[in-house]
Amino acid sequence: MKNLQTYQTFYFVGIGGIGMSALARYFNASGKKVLGYDKTNTKLTQNLMKEGIDIVFEDLIDEKITSLQQEDTLVIYTPAIKTLGILDYFNENQFEVLKRAKVLGLITENTDCIAIAGTHGKTTTSTLVSHLCKEVDLPFSCFLGGISENFKSNFLYNGSTYSVVEADEYDRSFLNLSPDWAVVTSTDADHLDIYGDKSHIEEGFRQFAALVPEDKKLFVRKGVEIGRAHQTYAVNEQADYFSDNLRMDHDKIYFDFHTPTETIKDFVWDIPGIHNVENATVALAILHNLGADFDTLKKAIANFKGIKRRYTKHIYENGKIYIDDYAHHPTEINAVVGSIKTFYPDKKLLVVFQPHLFSRTRDFADGFAESLSNVNELILLDIYPARELQENFEGITSSWLLDKVTLDKKEVSTLSDTFKKIKEKDFDILLTVGAGNIDTLYDPICEWISSVPSTM
Repeated sequence: MKNLQTYQTFYFVGIGGIGMSALARYFNASGKKVLGYDKTNTKLTQNLMKEGIDIVFEDLIDEKITSLQQEDTLVIYTPAIKTLGILDYFNENQFEVLKRAKVLGLITENTDCIAIAGTHGKTTTSTLVSHLCKEVDLPFSCFLGGISENFKSNFLYNGSTYSVVEADEYDRSFLNLSPDWAVVTSTDADHLDIYGDKSHIEEGFRQFAALVPEDKKLFVRKGVEIGRAHQTYAVNEQADYFSDNLRMDHDKIYFDFHTPTETIKDFVWDIPGIHNVENATVALAILHNLGADFDTLKKAIANFKGIKRRYTKHIYENGKIYIDDYAHHPTEINAVVGSIKTFYPDKKLLVVFQPHLFSRTRDFADGFAESLSNVNELILLDIYPARELQENFEGITSSWLLDKVTLDKKEVSTLSDTFKKIKEKDFDILLTVGAGNIDTLYDPICEWISSVPSTM
């Protein structure tokens, strides 16, 4: 294929995906013509359109598509889309058509690529690494799987020496990268529709780790077997890099950070949870190896605001607390609920959860049931199908999952009925959680809770 920069037009099939939109922003910032299709009009697609990107939401071959020139246009698609008339048109007319992961690999192959992989924690870690790179003013670009609250985007350009990318294991996409530095945060079972079982996903991560040059620029959470030389990181146990002496004070977490040769005391930040201190530990390890000084890193950690929909917390004058999170795996839900219970052990917790994918709900039903049984009350939304068809998963429903949950206060709800039900509930803390379109509840909930009179 031609060099990417020789194309003048880039068409994105599934442009509203978080990974796809970062690439779209990259080419748009490079002065290229960017347009695309997505099934759903969301806040993200609306922001892309405000940035000058042309997006359609119907699967139609219109004049904008037929006027594109085959030799001048690169088509980029997400493997989450299986069948689409627009994609068929481009293939039948012999356009250059590439997966998102392939294009990301081509963009970053001439940079020092810092790739963050793992079934959990990769979005927070990659966003934090990007934030620290920006604060120490390294020449880097980043392509993230979430919206940074600090720079309000999933893409940032601050130079081209380094790139920070979220290395997605879905469809083995991360094997398209050429990482010079890499992190593996976890290798828990997930995406079993792709990998089949846990042993194959572990093998996928070993293949990813093998892409990193043999000079110990690979950082792996202690306890994860990766099959090659690496540096370890951990919390509350010895490792090459580790953090300990965790303590909480007024919703802030303090911790000490250890390198192989020194200890730096009293890092402080607003992001709760031991799992997030793990993420901070490896981010600090990377920046330390890139030459950043710890005084600057301390200030940078302290002003990290997190990622949209990763434990986004609002505390209201009426005493209520609202938390919104993207968690969609039992391990992630356990981490979020565990953090809430650590901070607020005596408060009544109402959880609204939207399962994501029939296959994931089926594969981890018992884990979901166990994690959701640790709250006071549950509203379980219908399963968000994403790329899957319900007829292929007979009997896998939210009602089926709810029967496994050992709570007295539990019910199934459609998305459209949920806001009304929330307003009828008695709770101190509300947690909305899931990776589908549950995020459409966020603004109405924030507006409503802020208007609720104090009961204190």
